Amino acid sequence: MLAVPQGPKPFRRVAVLKGGPSTEREVSLRSGTAVANGLRQAGYRVDEIDVTAPALDVPGGVEAVFIALHGAFGEDGQMQSLLESQRIPYTGSGVEASRVSFDKRLSKALMMRHAIPTPAFEVLTAGQPHSLPLPVVIKPPCQGSTIGIHKVDAESQWAAAFADAVRYDGAVLVEAYIPGRELTVGVVGDSALPVIEIVAPNQWYDYDAKYSGTRGTQYLVPAPLNAETEASCKRIALATFRALGCRGMGRIDFRMDPGGGLFVLELNNIPGFTATSLLPKAARCAGLEFPDLCDYIMRMARLD
Repeated sequence: MLAVPQGPKPFRRVAVLKGGPSTEREVSLRSGTAVANGLRQAGYRVDEIDVTAPALDVPGGVEAVFIALHGAFGEDGQMQSLLESQRIPYTGSGVEASRVSFDKRLSKALMMRHAIPTPAFEVLTAGQPHSLPLPVVIKPPCQGSTIGIHKVDAESQWAAAFADAVRYDGAVLVEAYIPGRELTVGVVGDSALPVIEIVAPNQWYDYDAKYSGTRGTQYLVPAPLNAETEASCKRIALATFRALGCRGMGRIDFRMDPGGGLFVLELNNIPGFTATSLLPKAARCAGLEFPDLCDYIMRMARLD
């Protein structure tokens, strides 16, 4: 069971930052609204701030902020840097850890340096041929919510998939496709939460499968794994979290091949808090209801 730290709250009046100018704005608005309601239920006075531009104006009297921004300006260290300059404590990872986690090129390189298993990859720009054998997954290096991600099974699919992915960041991450099962592990504080298995239609967890609620995606909480595999997932998740210098919260996504091999795809340093989001599902399985989860994360707000 995961328990909220006891004692007086270090903050009473807080702000929730939601929305943002990124491609993930709509998801962030939903996450932020949910977090604000959770914090109110946990006894906080909450200001909700809809961030519509790469700037920040926090009302006087706010003691700390909960960052519920997804994508660029929220997860990439920019908002964290602004909050540092204004000396306002905030939830989640610091400036550098956010920057590294958000850019899959940087995080993948760091995973390899720390011997964390991750699929083979290459970074390509327009006109460069791929060297990895098909099937591969093409993804923008600095997007989330599966935006711009494509699985390429045949050469005839390459051009369209590449063109869609490259328009976001000017380069693409091409990653060897790992057949098998989709797993994810949330981290809160120093604890790995129960492993979740995601069973998506056609074995492809795209944007619609994540957020539409009508595509038949199943979330198995806890995942039906043997004790050894579950322990390995949690161990690798925590190793990834620490290698990237993260703190507070995060979610590590895996693929498990048919032989039981585990491969880290990425770390989400500000995971979703919508009704279908995975971190709250895992926390509930660990005995932590949503308001208590928000309270726990809020208590860990700090400066870098």
